[in-house]
Amino acid sequence: MHSTVVITVIIVVLAVAFDFINGFHDTATAVATTITTRALSPGVAIALCAVFNFIGAFLGTAVAKTVGDNIINHEFMPQWVIIGVLISCVVWNLITWYFGIPSSSSHALIGSLIGGGVVYNGTIKVIQWNNVFDEVVVWLILGPLIGFILGYFIIVILNWILKPFKLAVVNKLFLKLQIVASAFMALNHGSNDAQKSMGIITMALISGGFISTFEVPDWVIFACALAMALGTSIGGKKIIRTMGSGMTKLTPVKGFAAQMGAATSILGATLFHAPVSTTQVITTTIMGVGASENLKSVKWGVAKDIIWAWVLTIPLSAVISGGVVFVMKLFI
Repeated sequence: MHSTVVITVIIVVLAVAFDFINGFHDTATAVATTITTRALSPGVAIALCAVFNFIGAFLGTAVAKTVGDNIINHEFMPQWVIIGVLISCVVWNLITWYFGIPSSSSHALIGSLIGGGVVYNGTIKVIQWNNVFDEVVVWLILGPLIGFILGYFIIVILNWILKPFKLAVVNKLFLKLQIVASAFMALNHGSNDAQKSMGIITMALISGGFISTFEVPDWVIFACALAMALGTSIGGKKIIRTMGSGMTKLTPVKGFAAQMGAATSILGATLFHAPVSTTQVITTTIMGVGASENLKSVKWGVAKDIIWAWVLTIPLSAVISGGVVFVMKLFI
């Protein structure tokens, strides 16, 4: 029992660290457009994002259930394998942060669960592939696609409505509205992303015999919310530059359209219990906003690099996790 407690504490620490790095990595998701258009200073924008990320984490636990029990059942994941999964996630996040690649922490976690689970059990049959398809693969495509479409049409509609007004008046108004959009975006980011670590910790608690049913304890929600908010408060400047100005030239109206489109898409995914990539959604939404004006206004070279990161995240994180679990298996 003593060793189980120690291992559980290690898992909680690693999961909270993953959540912290996730917040650190994904600060750009909510604030890049706001900082780029100078609606807020970097410090204020990041603080706003941190607060609403924290609040958002308390809005539900359905996504946690998807991550913690619907990809691979806890019966096939002993605690030491969960440690290997978390190590690979943290490694992947640090690598992509270092190179400024806005990859998906969500899909890194899914890939790591699949890789670790398959290597430990020696079969792919332990993976609940129907759930992987319905709640991960479908939304891997659907989330960013909805974001692109919403970004495109929101800016088209706004341009039509705002056409009679002077540009200076429009910019002044939407600099203020961007603050609201940033808060909405951060709220939805927290509600989806923080639940992933909640799911892993709850899986570990069941695996260790501390709880009998998959219900996320209040202290787990609070710990993950706090870690996400603290990570967000530090932020990732490299990724903010890529997201804010590397994709397309942004104005206050475009920034507002991108944030509202992305937040709405993420909210839809959360309602369907899907662990969507908030980074992917805001990226494609910015692309949709830029494409509405002129396809050439989008820097497709940057977009292509990001898309490659999306495509490779799940398989590469699965390979890393499988390798970590394989090595651990030799000594356990």
